[in-house]
Amino acid sequence: MGRSRARRTVAALAAATSLVTLAACGSGAPEADGKITLTVATFSDFGYKPLIEEYRRTHPDIVVKERISQFEQHHNQLSTQISSGSGAADVVAIEEGYLPKFREVRDKFTNLADHGAAEREDEYLDWKWEQATLGTDDFVMGYGTDVGSLAICYRKDLFAEAGLPTDREEVGKLWPTWEEYFATGETFRKKVKDKAWFDSSGNIFTAMMNQTEFGFFDADDRYIGDTNPEVRAFFTDTAEATAQGQSANLQPFSQQWNAGIKLGRMATMTCPAWMTGQIKTAAGEQAAGQWDIAAVPGGGGNWGGSFLTVPQQGKHVKEAAELADFLTSAASQKKIFTGPVGALPSLVPVLDDPEVQGTKQEYFNDAATGKIFAASAKDLRPSYRGTKDQQVRIPFGNALQLVEQGKADPQEAWRKALDTAAKNLR
Repeated sequence: MGRSRARRTVAALAAATSLVTLAACGSGAPEADGKITLTVATFSDFGYKPLIEEYRRTHPDIVVKERISQFEQHHNQLSTQISSGSGAADVVAIEEGYLPKFREVRDKFTNLADHGAAEREDEYLDWKWEQATLGTDDFVMGYGTDVGSLAICYRKDLFAEAGLPTDREEVGKLWPTWEEYFATGETFRKKVKDKAWFDSSGNIFTAMMNQTEFGFFDADDRYIGDTNPEVRAFFTDTAEATAQGQSANLQPFSQQWNAGIKLGRMATMTCPAWMTGQIKTAAGEQAAGQWDIAAVPGGGGNWGGSFLTVPQQGKHVKEAAELADFLTSAASQKKIFTGPVGALPSLVPVLDDPEVQGTKQEYFNDAATGKIFAASAKDLRPSYRGTKDQQVRIPFGNALQLVEQGKADPQEAWRKALDTAAKNLR
């Protein structure tokens, strides 16, 4: 669900506020009546509430609580908790973009292979399992939750206003490449001057980068962001489109971003599977039928998806591993996909399930999201993430924000991104 699953909704943040005291309580704490309390920490609504209620009914001696925080805060706090050796939840979600960072301290996490995880290998998409095992044969760092195969969500009413086709098959034909996507954006802006073409330059750049086999790092974990021609081309194309007014200049997953979706300030959004839930929540029922889903430029890709890990510092590692197993089981992933969150399963049997294959979202004009996203998930291969991927990826996103804010032109922003990334690698 992921930014990467970056599903950071206002509701999730509200839940985080109500649960803030949990952070100070530690994890695995025994209740007065002898029950075990396990805490699950995520960075948005993973759809676990009904599953936790189900788990409580079958495990009366275990109390399960959620701790939900904002995306960056969640991962930064986990870094501190792992370094200090205390404070981490019993079960902790890690987004796939951050997994390389934590694999450097994998000795601080429970090897789930010791708790039966290896028996589930055949359930997972091959590439998702490889991410979970960190390239080893005997260490499983986390149970895969969802994947974020890419599409484009678009506003049919705004396309009609611009004289563009509205049928999803015809819309997909408008942009076989990103260059044609931006060209269509120019056409749109000439016809609908008070709306943007896309929500955020950062989201566009992320989708483009996630289609590359190697982006900021090569297979030997060497930084290539300053020499990789794809990085330069994707950044420049996005920055130039932004400078031309195609971006709504919204900080992804902020309150302003949610308001922008509700107000219909943009015609298109990069749309990993989990984004459909974000859009529906932000836009509200009044926008039902206005959104639809088409193919993404460049032919597929993945954005997001997470893993449930079990830090070794917990007092009840065995019980925590069992809970993580349950929350990522085939039955659980199916319930999450067919429920309000709509996160795409990472398990092949669930992707092939007739009910999942037949899933349509009425909100998006009955788009066959089960078939659209499941087919993409099976075919895609994720972009390699270096161990310091976040240290260099963030400066490029920040530089694009400077263009959105009118504080730098595309070339100035490029130089700023390179300089900051280089400093972060020192």
